[in-house]
Amino acid sequence: MKKSKTLIVGGGVGGLSTAIMLQRVGVAVDFIDIDPHWGALGAGITLTGPSLRALRELGVLDEVMAQAYTGEGIRVCDTQGNTLKLLDTPMPADAGVPGSGGMVRPALHAVLHQKMVNAGIQMRLGLTVDAFKELADAIEVTFSDGSTGIYDLVVGSDGVNSKVRKLIIPDAPAPEYTGQYAWRVTVPRPKEIDRRTYFLGGPHKVGITPTSDNEMYLFLLEKSPKIWREANALAAPLRALLKDYGGIVGQIRDNIKDDDYINFRPLEGFILPAPWYRGRVLLVGDAAHPTTPQLASGAGMAMEDGIVLADELVKAQFDVATLLPAYMARREPRCRLIVGSSMELGRLEQAHASIETMTAVVERTLALLMEPI
Repeated sequence: MKKSKTLIVGGGVGGLSTAIMLQRVGVAVDFIDIDPHWGALGAGITLTGPSLRALRELGVLDEVMAQAYTGEGIRVCDTQGNTLKLLDTPMPADAGVPGSGGMVRPALHAVLHQKMVNAGIQMRLGLTVDAFKELADAIEVTFSDGSTGIYDLVVGSDGVNSKVRKLIIPDAPAPEYTGQYAWRVTVPRPKEIDRRTYFLGGPHKVGITPTSDNEMYLFLLEKSPKIWREANALAAPLRALLKDYGGIVGQIRDNIKDDDYINFRPLEGFILPAPWYRGRVLLVGDAAHPTTPQLASGAGMAMEDGIVLADELVKAQFDVATLLPAYMARREPRCRLIVGSSMELGRLEQAHASIETMTAVVERTLALLMEPI
């Protein structure tokens, strides 16, 4: 049985997960990232039950749960914090994980990176790919420093603006602004926030995700034309967007300080037509199926990509030509469901659809997500 050598391009959640899983099945892994100061930014990340299941498969669930919040259910409230509905987030008993969670994004990256390092994989920084050349039974890669390498497989995990995608699919759709901005700010967690919480029925979708015993982050999705805001002038406009909210959201608003770190970014996405590979180069994570955060599943899908890729590689006896169609058959329908449902929720939020309509989409998609990958 031939064991392969794989290049992974891009050090996000998808790349880290793919490296961990491929090394586990005996693949020699080279790993590069364009950022010479690699690291994760951002406030927090929501972890669904299926994402926690993926983290268990990656072998890092205990490390994550030691730092993160995990629990059950989603509370749906009105703008004043009154409970309207409780959504279940049950996972199958054999999954062995809670149904919901949250974590600071840099901490999640650190856990995955340490797992990768412990497996003997190092990431070369400040390096990307400039060209690919298909050979008879391999692929030659030209790197940005002029060096070259020969691989059996290349995995492009370099995000929504993937350079790998541009190289292999020059006419691929470009990320499109969905009409919403996401605001996130990390704040202390009071005892009454016992689970993920949405505040619906107001001018914006607002939510809270606990990320540890004493921290949580508040997010707000704003319908807006695409604009630019200075990073050091975000507190006042965020407070203004929250002016109609009471209860815990009103308390958070009144305590947002001008020098608080606020993460502000446009929501972008698109559906890349299948297949997500050309020759021996495969796209995973946001490079293949970038999604908006409405279903909190972007990172989870990227982790699942790495798990399924390793599984299918073993089944294909390390034959790339057999691997890639089998991988697409498993991943494309599930990822398309998430991207489509998440973007549907964004459209419903912008149209101020009823709370019942929006929660129905969430419940339906969460039920499907719980199915095996």
